[in-house]
Amino acid sequence: MIAPVQDLPEIDFDAPLPPRDGERIIQFREALREAMSEEMRRDQRVFLMGEEVAQYSGAYKVSQGMLEEFGEKRIIDTPISENGFAGMGIAAAMAGLRPIVEFMSWSFSLVAADQILNNAPKMLYMSGGQWGCPIVFRGNDGAGGQLGSTHSWCVEGLYSNVPGVKIAIPSNPYDAKGLLKTAIRDDDPVFFFESERMLGDKAHVPEEEYYIPFGRAARVREGDACTLVSFGRPVNFCLEAWKTLADEGIECDVLDMRTIRPLDIDAILASLKRTNRIVVVDQCWPFASVASEVITQVIERGFDWLDAPPARVNTEDVPTPYAKNLEAAYLPNPGRIVEAVKRVVE
Repeated sequence: MIAPVQDLPEIDFDAPLPPRDGERIIQFREALREAMSEEMRRDQRVFLMGEEVAQYSGAYKVSQGMLEEFGEKRIIDTPISENGFAGMGIAAAMAGLRPIVEFMSWSFSLVAADQILNNAPKMLYMSGGQWGCPIVFRGNDGAGGQLGSTHSWCVEGLYSNVPGVKIAIPSNPYDAKGLLKTAIRDDDPVFFFESERMLGDKAHVPEEEYYIPFGRAARVREGDACTLVSFGRPVNFCLEAWKTLADEGIECDVLDMRTIRPLDIDAILASLKRTNRIVVVDQCWPFASVASEVITQVIERGFDWLDAPPARVNTEDVPTPYAKNLEAAYLPNPGRIVEAVKRVVE
């Protein structure tokens, strides 16, 4: 077994602000790579495993160059057996290592559901605190662009129902790096959801080290007409909708939740006090979705501040279509968000 590194410094959550114009710009996939590489240099217990992560540099080139730096004992290609390598990662975490397990798609994680939902989240509880499971499962989530119904699952609505896991869903490269570094250092199992369609997105990411705490939303736009709540890729749809609405004199508060387990409900309620209206945008199916949970908590804790019924924008309640135009209509999009906001405002 690899000897653990002792006396790791405490995480400093005073992260630098997003960089100003003129500072470096990198892709979403590069931000993920930097997060993993920095933590692997810091702690030799950390390793990456998954399909094609080593010799092929990752199916989406997220792990490009990592095999050359860290070697085949820490960047490990696995067979196409999600149930097998998920279980191997859990065992490694119980033995004192800190694995990062990559699913090429979270759609395929369903094959490993017993391992990741029935074992990892419950290990600390069932062992009476004797064995934790500090493991990160990460990979692409949601519709990747004409991949069909079985390859386009958005699993957070299903997986967030399980206690014992933390779920991070970044919407931009800056958050991707800061949240993934926090996930790797966390002592609990973390599900980290990325979007294939965002891996090429570029943004300012500082070179200095930073971490983003779980359970703390980011207010990315300000307004008093309505609270717009989202996470992951749909945050970008909300920003497009915000511009359209602002041009018509309807300025919204836009909250990027960053994590849904834990959920920063206090930030949502603070915004609701200013706007008195709320729309939740979520790329899960509507029934028992994350949006459903957010609205339930808003009604339980903030009913008196509501001046209109809450609204939600989800994917349509059908399997993901293959046709490009149908897939676009099926997903949350700026047009549907604008309609929902106007409905609650008017």
